[in-house]
Amino acid sequence: MGEYSLGDAMKKFLEGSRIKGGIQALQIEDVWEQIMGKTVARYTQKLQIFGDKLIITTDVAPLKNELKYQKDKIIQRVNEALGKNVIKEVLIQ
Repeated sequence: MGEYSLGDAMKKFLEGSRIKGGIQALQIEDVWEQIMGKTVARYTQKLQIFGDKLIITTDVAPLKNELKYQKDKIIQRVNEALGKNVIKEVLIQ
């Protein structure tokens, strides 16, 4: 039987787990202000990940419109923050 460090074991567990998206969303929330700036972070209600989709929830109509134009930039910055290409699509709600 192979031996794994605790960190490696947790990574292996998360790869097949349904909570993986929730963990990644928390990681993004931690750096969201750095990625998108204070104003965007202040008016973002929720960040969720389902599969390869990042769902951004905001009630501010002008912000929704601005985020729609920045989808490619958001994908790039979020993937850089996570250290791998996780997000392929951004949905604004």
